[in-house]
Order: sequence, then C-alpha cells, then structure tokens
Amino acid sequence: MGYTALYRKFRPLNFSEMVGQEHITKTLKNQIIANRVGHAYLFNGGRGTGKTSAAKILARAINCLNPKDGEPCNECEICKGAISGSLTDIVEMDAASNNSVEDIRSIREEVNFLPTKAKYRVYIIDEVHMLSTGAFNALLKTLEEPPEHVKFILATTEPQKLPATILSRCQRFDFKKISNEDIIKRLEIVCKESNIEITKEALQIIATLSEGAMRDALSILERCIQDGENQIDEDKIKDLVGIPKMVYVHDIVKAIIEYDIDKALVTVNKVLEEGKDISNLLWEIIKYVKDILLYKATNHIELYSEEEKTKVKEISETVEKERLINLVYAFSELENEMKFSTQKSIIFQAGIIKLCSKLTVNHKGNSDLEQRVDKIENYLRSHSTNVNNYRPQPVTTEVKMAYNMSTGTTQTAPKNEKKTGNSSKKMEASTYSSKVEEYWPQIVRDLKQNGKIVLYTNLMNTRAKEINDMTVGIEFPNGLTSFGKTVLEKQENIKEIANLVSMASGKPMNIKYITNVGNVGETKEPNIKSIANDSDIPFHVIE
Repeated sequence: MGYTALYRKFRPLNFSEMVGQEHITKTLKNQIIANRVGHAYLFNGGRGTGKTSAAKILARAINCLNPKDGEPCNECEICKGAISGSLTDIVEMDAASNNSVEDIRSIREEVNFLPTKAKYRVYIIDEVHMLSTGAFNALLKTLEEPPEHVKFILATTEPQKLPATILSRCQRFDFKKISNEDIIKRLEIVCKESNIEITKEALQIIATLSEGAMRDALSILERCIQDGENQIDEDKIKDLVGIPKMVYVHDIVKAIIEYDIDKALVTVNKVLEEGKDISNLLWEIIKYVKDILLYKATNHIELYSEEEKTKVKEISETVEKERLINLVYAFSELENEMKFSTQKSIIFQAGIIKLCSKLTVNHKGNSDLEQRVDKIENYLRSHSTNVNNYRPQPVTTEVKMAYNMSTGTTQTAPKNEKKTGNSSKKMEASTYSSKVEEYWPQIVRDLKQNGKIVLYTNLMNTRAKEINDMTVGIEFPNGLTSFGKTVLEKQENIKEIANLVSMASGKPMNIKYITNVGNVGETKEPNIKSIANDSDIPFHVIE
C-alpha cells in the first residue's frame, strides 16, 4: 500500500473527531436524528477548517444503515463503500476543474435516476465559487427543487462570489478558524498514534504557523518527520520553515532601539547567510516588537522561555511605548515596500539602517526633528503679534504665475478680484521690484508677517541673485546650521519660496541654496533663539 499523507490518514471519520466546529456538528447531528435533513447545504470557511470532512461525514450519516446519535457507523456496507470511494451514489466534484455548463447538465441528467445502493444520491461540489455563470444558472432549478432522493453539499472559501440565487437555496454553515488549543490537542493525538516525540514549544509553533487550518498543521508536522527522525523540537521546525532563531530577532530589535547600525546589519547578514527567508524574519521582528509592547503594558507574555522573557523585560525597560508603536508601523510599511520590490534584501537592509538613525520616522511619515520644527513654528505663530494683523501683499502683475516644483509646470492663478454686486474691482498692485536683489528682502519680510517665523529666521541676512533665466540663487553669508538645513529642505518650504519668487519675477523660477562650505554648520546660534529670547518665549534647541 502506498504512502498516505497525515492529513488524509487522520481525516475525521465522524463528527465527534472534528475539532473547533462544535456549533456546526451539533446542528447537523440533531437534523439527522430528527430526520430533518435539508436538500442543499453550503459549507463556508477558510482552508483546512473541515468543510470537506464534514460533507463526507454528513453524506455517510444520512445513508448509513446503522446510524447512532446522528453519527455514521463506518462499519456497514454503505459506509465502507463511501470511505473507500467505491460507492457511486456519493459523488465528489471539484468545481475548479469541472466548472462548465456541460458538467452541471450531466448532474441534472443523473439526478433523475434512483441511487443504486444508498438511500440518497449525494453531490459534494468543492470550491463551488469556481463555477461559471452559465453553470450556476444550469444548477439553479435542480438545486431549488431536487428529487427527494438527491442531496447537494456545496463547499467554498469565497461565498461572496456565489450568486444570491444560489445562497438563498442553501442552508449555510460558516466554519471558523480552529483555535491553537484545539489544533494542539489534535496534534497530540496524531503524534501519539504515530509514535512522534514532540515538545510543547514545537506544538505551539506549528499551531501558530497553521493560522487556524488543521490541514496546514498536519502538513507542517509531516515535513518535520520526513528525515526519518520522529523527534521534533522548536529549532527543527524553525529550520524547516525558515524562521530565524529568536536570539537573532532579539539582537536586531535591541540594536534598532539602541541606534546601533553596525550590530543590526551584522546580525541581519548572519540570518541571510543561513538562508532564512527575509519575509519570515520581518514577520518575527514585528511579532517580537508587539510582544515587547504587550509585556510593557501587561507584564505578561506567552510562548517564551524564561531566558527570553528576561531579555524582553530588559528591552521593555529601556524603550517607550510610543517608540514601539512607531516601530510596528515602520516595519509594516517596510513589509509593503518589500512586496513590490525585486531586491527585497536591499530594501530590508535600507529600512533597518533608517530605523537605526536617531532621526527616526513615526507612523505618519515625519522625522523627530521635523516634528520639533513644526512644534516650534506653531508655537511662535500662535504667539506672534503680527499674524492677526497680517494682510497679504498683492503682486504687481494682474495674473500670478505659480511654479509647481513637483510636476515642473507653471500654473496661472486667477486674478485677485473683489466682487460687489455685478461689478468687480482689481486689487491694488504691490511695489515688488523687478530685480531679484531688491524684491528678495521684501519676500523675507512677508514670510515674517505671514507667521512663517522659523522659515523667516533662517532666511534673515540672506541675499538672492539670478543665476539664469530659470533659477534664483539664495546665498547664506553666515553659513547654514543643520537645524536651518532641515527647515529649508522641507519640500513644502522649497515650494513656498519658489512660488513667492515666481510671483515676484512674473515667471516660473527655481531656487537654489548657495552656502560657503567652510561656514556650513559654524553658526554658533540660530537667529531664532535670539528672537525667542527677546520675546520672552521659552526655547530650547535640541540637536
């Protein structure tokens, strides 16, 4: 006799052997006992949750010669024939490969004939959502009013793809994911009968990896014994499915929290050299960070050894909850980026380097320094005495030219008009000069009046000159600090300055920052600090 896979060898033969679906098996047994079996059933649920097994048990139970408490005896001629597949009255059809109108028409012709041995002719149609539209239409009438000797059992993982006319003709049963506890109990029975020695940690890992599918759990267990050894531990399963060792995951997370780029990359390279799947590594890292956050909130985690719990505790005491939450978001975004990349390892390593930088990014995409700049700007704007009295300065030209830096196109804004009844009056023109050297100081002053205090202070004492017909250079005689560089290189600030210069020039212009390399970063104190001190505003520069 040939080899039989574990999930086939240990397929449930009666309702009591099914795990995690008691709400369904109890109802079906009661229907069989009360002789109120419906003519059409729809079994819906995820893969490996017992839909096909339940359909086969139901088909045997309603035809069994000696049923007991709604269960098939599995000993009579009908049950044995159904189990061996020799009974022609129970027909199993895969709709994925038999989905045409002709296939359904053959069923319509067969239902008119009485069963050969059994009481009922039962049709089990698996993956029924794969039927074509014509096939569904051909099935409708037969499904609604089949002969008394015919029963239909449909199974699907995607009930939303079924027409409403099919759904309304069936008794629907939703199979839920099997809990880890139920999967472990069933695996323990399988291991005992198969003489397999397995640790509790290994059982827990298999149950977690199966994601509620009993068939997947048995398939993983089978892979673990293919080497001829019937001893399974945690490390053996991780090696087979490509999960990195927990010590590697711990070292990577710890390095990120400590901003240690070298240690993080060295550990990542070790994992990749062992041939582990990088997606599994990222999944384990996300799970580990989540568990640290859970421990920090509840002081309790499961599935970890005492040594691992000690390490989790040590990390949880050195990191804030907000940082952990941001890391989960960042890793999730990294996972999405990797899905659409052909160079997953490069994207992954670049993401690790980014997370090890102190200018970390929160889940909204803003760096810590950018957040500080925004907070300072908002504070100063809210306390500025000039903001409420600000009146925007109009432009000399009637038509404003705005340069879109992201698309490289020029947009023409509508004329500034104030309508009174049916008449309109143009706004008075400003005194912008036509030379960039002359109108630049006024642009800087307008930024101050507009409440852009941080932007204004970093452009004080700067000069502007026209480099060419399309570019204006902004010179920084006193150099530019890293703080100012961060402010000025923000995309929205670049666009705002370019728009102001374009409107003043009357044509689309780019801007370019020109700094004396020797002076960059040498400014001892940003001008904003002196302004804050003069205004008696609490201010601290955080590098």
